[in-house]
Amino acid sequence: MDIREIKNDIMKQIEMRSAKERPFIVAIDGLGGAGKSTIANKLAEELKTSCAVELIHLDNHIVERSKRYNTGYDEWYEYYYLQWDINFIKHNVFLQLHNNNLELQLPFYDQLADASCDKKITLVANGILIVEGIFLFRSEWRGFYDYRLYIECPRTVREERVLQRDVYIGDFQARLDKYKRRYWPAEEYYLEKENPLAVADRICDFLR
Repeated sequence: MDIREIKNDIMKQIEMRSAKERPFIVAIDGLGGAGKSTIANKLAEELKTSCAVELIHLDNHIVERSKRYNTGYDEWYEYYYLQWDINFIKHNVFLQLHNNNLELQLPFYDQLADASCDKKITLVANGILIVEGIFLFRSEWRGFYDYRLYIECPRTVREERVLQRDVYIGDFQARLDKYKRRYWPAEEYYLEKENPLAVADRICDFLR
């Protein structure tokens, strides 16, 4: 399934939906390095030819470092449970949308300042909201989506991508050590706890 096929699939779903007072919510999930952001950007551009589209990258809305590092929990736990304010996103994004509130106030994280600044996002009822990020199909959020797209990618490919990509962490060994301590254990936990592939409406492998 390519981007245009996914677009057509989503547009068919929109035509059949009953909830017309809020945007149609598309969630794009997948593990680190799967290509979520790339796919989300391409899909948003395709969909914009048919309707209004807003794209939210979950990584823009993480919390400050003091809330997710050196908390006393294991690093994988910090990443999975503390990287984002799970309840805030549930109540101030997804529940607001399901209550037909089209204006969202979201904190955008500034990495250099290690601080968040609130910004308002205004949506339209007949548009589409794409939310892209890891762990989106967690039990606290997954019931709010109208369309769940999971990006599948071989582990070896994903690992090579993130280790080459995340130079901000340090040299190659520092990157590898951090992924082994923090990111990969959280991903394994997510797969076992939530089984995201089982709740996806579509599973796509864009390497084929």
